[in-house]
Amino acid sequence: MNEAWLNTRVLITGGLGFIGSNLARRLVGSGAQVTLVDSLIPEYGGNVRNIADIRDRVSVNLSDVRDRHGFRALVQGQQVLFNLAGQTSHQDSMNDPFTDLDINATSQLAILEACRSINPGIRIVFASTRQIYGRPDYLPVDEKHPVRPTDVNGINKMAGEWYHILYNNVYGIRACALRLSNTYGRGMRIKDARQTFLGIWIKHVLEGHPFSVWGGEQLRDFNHVDDVVDAMLLAAVDERAAGKVFNLGDSDIISLRSLADRLIKANGSGAYEIHAFPEERKRIDIGDYYADFSSFAALGWSPRVRLAEGLRDTLDYYRANLADYI
Repeated sequence: MNEAWLNTRVLITGGLGFIGSNLARRLVGSGAQVTLVDSLIPEYGGNVRNIADIRDRVSVNLSDVRDRHGFRALVQGQQVLFNLAGQTSHQDSMNDPFTDLDINATSQLAILEACRSINPGIRIVFASTRQIYGRPDYLPVDEKHPVRPTDVNGINKMAGEWYHILYNNVYGIRACALRLSNTYGRGMRIKDARQTFLGIWIKHVLEGHPFSVWGGEQLRDFNHVDDVVDAMLLAAVDERAAGKVFNLGDSDIISLRSLADRLIKANGSGAYEIHAFPEERKRIDIGDYYADFSSFAALGWSPRVRLAEGLRDTLDYYRANLADYI
């Protein structure tokens, strides 16, 4: 148990989702008083199965972050906010840009206004994304790289991120942002590719069906959810993080084709098919991406879970719980 969190009042938006539920599990194990907020909108990844083992140790509020009045009541008295709620599908953001704007930008401003009015002493960690960089000029990508998103989702996440930094700088609300790379692990959405392409790969390989790899040569880095939880907990308590944005990432750089091979090896069987990018995907694809995460590593974080281990752990989880996620 990490006694630094004992009896700390914590609010997690997107708390029934992939990262939020893993974070909640770690926090309740450290004695925190955790409230989870989730809309359970079917397309966005929340799943009550994610908290089955801790349901009696957390408070759950089924509400939408777009409900400004409701959120003002929720934020009162909280000491830390992990702000993870969001619309994550890049293609959905192009098909329905105004919903993406409402969730990833407008609602973020409303959350911060609620904190400023009711609870300015709260500490906030915002889950941002590497998508805001767009197509990299150089690799690895550091935080000084220009930001020029290739889709609506990236633009709105960028706005949400900078609202947090602005409120830190102007109003003194201690907030920081972590630009997540490709996060995977127990509790990720696997029924489709709305959250991550790796999810649908896992579903297909466990069902014995071939999965599709678009392109195949793009380079990526991946973080297991346990490492992302480590990063969020550190960002919440280290005063050096306030007002800053940090990349997360890993030094294990891999092509999508090689990742597919590793997944099949970890599973013991499987097959995939390489496909050319459809035009609507190609227009918003960022090409190769992997992060320079040395700025956050300077605070004491480093990824611990190696990709082969993480894939085995993830496959084991879904092999036992597949029916709850498809």
